[in-house]
Amino acid sequence: MGSTGESGIDQVTGKVADLGRDIGEYIKQQRASAKISLRQLSKLAGVSNPYLSQIERGLRRPSAEILQQIAKGLRISAEALYVQAGILDVVEGGPLVDAIRADEVLTERQKQVLLDVYESFRRENAASQGSDVERAPESQEG
Repeated sequence: MGSTGESGIDQVTGKVADLGRDIGEYIKQQRASAKISLRQLSKLAGVSNPYLSQIERGLRRPSAEILQQIAKGLRISAEALYVQAGILDVVEGGPLVDAIRADEVLTERQKQVLLDVYESFRRENAASQGSDVERAPESQEG
């Protein structure tokens, strides 16, 4: 059991302590780059100033709902915060996937359909070329 194998429960428990700090740091960085004060973000996100401060310092782990409110306040995709918080797995794919996920006009359903179509094309091309295109974030142009 003490091996480096990936036991689901052991893996999750080992990461829980770092997740609060990681997401807090990420939110703080995003807030700084957006040039928004803690108080402003608190008002925009509808989250109390002390609670937001505790999240940024890694003392509290926000729920998915709170992360969504914070993302809206920062004007970034909730998915970015979910990935950072360990709620969603990182989806590889490069700038196209990032652009689709960040688009505020598309619904979550529309984003997922676009990503599914994109991934199906990548798998189809990988199979026809006999190579592992899925591991490479950049695909051939043209």
